[in-house]
Amino acid sequence: MEVKTARKPNKRVEINYDQRFKMQSYGKDNLYPQNLMAITGASGTAGLCLSRYEKFVEGYGFANEALADFIVNRGGDTTDDILKRVAGDLTRFGGLALHLNYNVLGQITEVNHIPFEQCRLEEADDAGYVAHILTHPDWKGEVTKNGKRQQLNEKFITRFDVFNPDPAVVMSQIEKVGGISNYNGQVLWLSMDGAFIYPTPIYDAAITDISTDEGLGNIKYRNTRNNFLVACMLVAKKGAPRMNERGEEEERQMISDEDLKEFQGDTKGSKILYVELENDEDEPKVVQFPVRNYDKDFTVTDASVIERIYAQFHQELFYAIRIGKLGFSGQVMTEAYEYYAGEVTNEQRFIERAFDKVFQYWHEPNVLFGDFTIQPLKYITTQPTTQTNGE
Repeated sequence: MEVKTARKPNKRVEINYDQRFKMQSYGKDNLYPQNLMAITGASGTAGLCLSRYEKFVEGYGFANEALADFIVNRGGDTTDDILKRVAGDLTRFGGLALHLNYNVLGQITEVNHIPFEQCRLEEADDAGYVAHILTHPDWKGEVTKNGKRQQLNEKFITRFDVFNPDPAVVMSQIEKVGGISNYNGQVLWLSMDGAFIYPTPIYDAAITDISTDEGLGNIKYRNTRNNFLVACMLVAKKGAPRMNERGEEEERQMISDEDLKEFQGDTKGSKILYVELENDEDEPKVVQFPVRNYDKDFTVTDASVIERIYAQFHQELFYAIRIGKLGFSGQVMTEAYEYYAGEVTNEQRFIERAFDKVFQYWHEPNVLFGDFTIQPLKYITTQPTTQTNGE
């Protein structure tokens, strides 16, 4: 079979032009990041792998302690605080966004994190240049503030100039809006996929497996809640009709539907339902109810799905440790940490370059941080303490 005859998959991220806001939609419904969050949030395996991925990208923070503790905005955030947030965005979405405030001299005075899922790209010009980043607190239009929905309209959308730290450009933008008090600043928007390209995270190809992991979890949940520990089924006759208080004839049900529910579930299984009979011929009988454990039917699927998710995050060593293939020891964990710390160096360098760009134009001339290296995460073993009885 030739490549041209192979069935082509659908585009992972379909980019369209949204005429209302003159922007590029992020996915067909403009909700690609939000959809990622929903899918991964429902998968325990993906959540675990994402958490580990983020933790290793963040590492131990910036190696330069003066930089790590340096306060970068009026909110009191340090560069390490900002690092933690952008590490979360970069691992979850494949990009990051920083909001920068300037003074009248065109120098950067503040750095703030903008959640990447809130950002959208303006339509590019003929030269492929994107001039503005659009932000909205919720592109679904469902979030409320002071009891009012922040709908998808220009009133709730903020447009920021893209990062261009040239003082002449910044001062020109300030003058254009009528002064520094009206200036929104700039946004440094970066994508691992390239300049002004909506990124896809490293786990995008495993989205089907991640969604399957959620489905398998639902099966286990229903099996536990509704099938395990079912002792038996109680069968009884309806009973003879009787008269109610209004003199109307009504059927008598010996065992109600609510009573039958008492036989199912992990907290209700194996209970005994007590029924008083009016007539001997109405005696109910007990029928054994076969229990089907669906978990066994999905064992192979479950294992293969989890393995593929780990592999997509390049965490095969941690999966091997989890299933007992490599055993567990301090040496094994140390090697696993060293291996995975090497896997995330591209992401760390990506963040380091972003902070380097920002601090080249910082307003305090005496603040010159030349080293933006992020410390790699290491496995720390606790050494046992010994007492020498005063010797």
